[in-house]
Amino acid sequence: MSRLQLFGEGIWLADGPATAVAGFRYPTRMAVVGLGDGGLFVWSPVALDDGLRAEVDALGEVRCLIAPNSLHHLFLGEWKHAYPSARLFAPPGLRARRRDLVFDGDIGDAPDRIWESDLDQVIVRGNLITSEVVFFHRASRTAIFTDLIQHFERSSFSGWRAIVARLDLMTAPQAEVPRKFRVPFTDRQAARKALRRILAWPVENVVMAHAPPITGDGSAFLRRTFAWLLA
Repeated sequence: MSRLQLFGEGIWLADGPATAVAGFRYPTRMAVVGLGDGGLFVWSPVALDDGLRAEVDALGEVRCLIAPNSLHHLFLGEWKHAYPSARLFAPPGLRARRRDLVFDGDIGDAPDRIWESDLDQVIVRGNLITSEVVFFHRASRTAIFTDLIQHFERSSFSGWRAIVARLDLMTAPQAEVPRKFRVPFTDRQAARKALRRILAWPVENVVMAHAPPITGDGSAFLRRTFAWLLA
């Protein structure tokens, strides 16, 4: 069975093995976006194996490897080793955390020339945990989030972790911004400014690293999910 699944025009998703953080197991997900020049934009790469590499190679040349925040970096080294000509981009805060990696560029407030024709981006600043880069793929009208929105089935956790996950809103009835990310927003003005830019995009779909994708009414979904911040 193919690992890469077509999600929309020019965008594919692939799920990877779960990773453990403080005893909590998080599923991993990556996105591959086909650029107008035939190259590939690889967002939040998951563990690389021969099968996944063959599927990616069949789509085109990996042009850039993207870490969307300072927490999603575990597999960057193996992807850079496999694709040495690809450019590795760091979000705010990751260079200091991964001094073992040689980054080719930093993700700023404006899209890099490599993907500016295909994707827009906004850095959501003001959070003590991490600054997350949210992307918008124009062709598929898809907003791409990493950790700011999450949703897990209640069966994903047991014991005291199930209690923590419930209190954190990780296992709420629908996708939410976890409380562990809400509380550390010390600069809510900056966060609201970023969110208003995101809400100006014509979003139809939403992809998240730790929640099922949303297809249709993406803008309404984002307004509901971030209503606590806009209030």
